[in-house]
Amino acid sequence: MSISGGIWKAIERGDSLKCEAIQIFTKNQIQWFGKKLSMLDIEMFYNEWKKSSISKIIAHTSYLINLASPEGKTYERSISALIDEIRRCEELGISCLVLHPGAHKGRGETWGIRRIADALKITIEETTKCEVRILLETTAGQGSTIGHKFDQLAQIMEMVGRDNRIGVCFDTCHVFASGYDISTEHGYRNTLKYFDRIIGLSFLLAFHLNDSLSPLGSKLDRHAHIGKGLIGERTFSLLLNDERFKGRPMILETPKGENWDAINLATLRKLRGY
Repeated sequence: MSISGGIWKAIERGDSLKCEAIQIFTKNQIQWFGKKLSMLDIEMFYNEWKKSSISKIIAHTSYLINLASPEGKTYERSISALIDEIRRCEELGISCLVLHPGAHKGRGETWGIRRIADALKITIEETTKCEVRILLETTAGQGSTIGHKFDQLAQIMEMVGRDNRIGVCFDTCHVFASGYDISTEHGYRNTLKYFDRIIGLSFLLAFHLNDSLSPLGSKLDRHAHIGKGLIGERTFSLLLNDERFKGRPMILETPKGENWDAINLATLRKLRGY
């Protein structure tokens, strides 16, 4: 949901669509740092949330952040920006912050994983008074991005120390494009079984529900409307009705425009059974 006009406006927009969960940016996502939240911003956010039907709000970091960057200035700025965003979430009472792990820009997977883990250690150390959990998002694998294999996320988490401040956000489009075939019931169950073995379902704290325009294993990040891509409605029905994930936020990141949010939500509600 857009925060245009005030961060609390996102709640109004989500509530108008009868959302149970929403995702927001806590500032302009194409800027490194945002204007400090005022007491009025925070108060209005809490007031709107309290009177809404929304039970879960999660945030997403700026796309500028790259914890695997080989460029010293970008790396340091990314850590500082992540720390700032965690503190903003803490002020707003937002418990989870979704993060794209990063891109190593040619330095290699092993190097990039270590770079990300080191950055997360620094970030957690600098925000010990915060309870916000950082959710590493599964990626499609475009370019040199890290996070398109569950093993990569597991390695990062092991290096950080399986801290209770780290979790995972499972993006259906990204997972499919990276090579995990969740388009069938057999594939869906096997993929989550493997995730549980490598990482653990207890760390899977949020979902991005997106169909995929791109084929299995293409590594192309191309989101599609629910049931309009190559994953198909069946998988979303399985996920929505999976008791293991009851109460965990599931967020649409499907293309905007026209009335598509309402259409996709209606499709998901139908698949959930009410």
